[in-house]
Amino acid sequence: MTSVRPQENLNPSEIAREQFNIAADLLRLDESMRAVLSVPKRQLLVSVPVKMDDGTIKVFEGFRVQYNVARGPAKGGIRYHQDVTLDEVRALAAWMTWKCATVGIPYGGGKGGIRVDPHKLSQGELERMTRRYAAEIAPIIGAHIDIPAPDVYTNEQTMAWIMDTISMMSGGAQLGIVTGKPITLGGSLGRAEATARGCRFTIREACKELGINLQGARVAVQGFGNAGSIAARLLQEDGARIIAVSDTKGGVFNPKGIDPIAVLKYKEQTGSVVDFKDTDRISNADLLTLDCEILVPAALENQINLGNAQQIKARIVAEAANGPVTPGADRVLFENGVFDIPDILANAGGVTVSYFEWVQDQYGFFWTDEEVNKYLEKTMVKAFCEVYEKARKYKVHLRTGAYCLAVSRVAEATRIRGIFP
Repeated sequence: MTSVRPQENLNPSEIAREQFNIAADLLRLDESMRAVLSVPKRQLLVSVPVKMDDGTIKVFEGFRVQYNVARGPAKGGIRYHQDVTLDEVRALAAWMTWKCATVGIPYGGGKGGIRVDPHKLSQGELERMTRRYAAEIAPIIGAHIDIPAPDVYTNEQTMAWIMDTISMMSGGAQLGIVTGKPITLGGSLGRAEATARGCRFTIREACKELGINLQGARVAVQGFGNAGSIAARLLQEDGARIIAVSDTKGGVFNPKGIDPIAVLKYKEQTGSVVDFKDTDRISNADLLTLDCEILVPAALENQINLGNAQQIKARIVAEAANGPVTPGADRVLFENGVFDIPDILANAGGVTVSYFEWVQDQYGFFWTDEEVNKYLEKTMVKAFCEVYEKARKYKVHLRTGAYCLAVSRVAEATRIRGIFP
């Protein structure tokens, strides 16, 4: 008998709006404040013409959305993906707003992207596309206006090209224009591991609350990119047992444990984790429903939804990706006693160290790895405690607790600043 998947709105922009409205209801926000906080401040759509290696011109579609800047300049990554849409970027910019407010850093939220399959472009084509995109969004970005960073299929080289492009256009080095840069161009130590390390800190705190011993805890990681692979390694260092990992081509499973360092080397050689030695193949969908203590969705949006939420067996879900759990699934997980650490808390380590990088660029004074990680842990643990307290106060799951914390902070900043003119 074929099961029928429950109907659910998976539009990311609608999901972001629903999550906001749940918190707004609990906070009893008045209609005027709701009106201000429920829409983006600025949305930019640009054409990005690029001269290809064969001499032809292709035009790609690019986006940059600044959702809210009440607490500081917009902050958010740039993703290169063939399925990027304005709705997705708008939702990601909203999530960045709430994420920055959740961890208490003085940023608003932004996001950008280009609709392109970067795997089909040469390095030269990627550079020319990036530089043209940077030039197109230049009027609305700046170290005190909007600060891009890496995201899906962008990296420190992408940020270096953007930094150089804006610097050439302005006539002087603009180190603070982006974060996630190479160390030699004002990047911060600890930035590459920051998202995963922040996720690790929240998992540690969740284990304390639930009485779970991280030593020996079984962990499944969906998405073995930067965040997922590093999270697996860090959790193994804490004594956890990594039983499954996956990428876009599929996953591998071994209940006795998998060495994430060896898997990463294998993936670099073959292009995928699939068929790693001494493992069984497993689909991305099946990985999510494995019997384990900790599940780390580190891939794309809407992976845990009404179609599979009842089958989630993990005691802790730590959202290393943005938007991997839908609102409908939130309710199911909460009812089933699954402790879900939401994306705007679990993966906020990246933007937190991006903030540290920006601070270091402003002062021209750089911190050690130990200093970065110490400040990151302090920030993440404090945010976890504040979110957990809000969730207990309102008797809700952690996502709504985080939203209540974040929305109240942004609303207060908006109220104090007032409406100009």
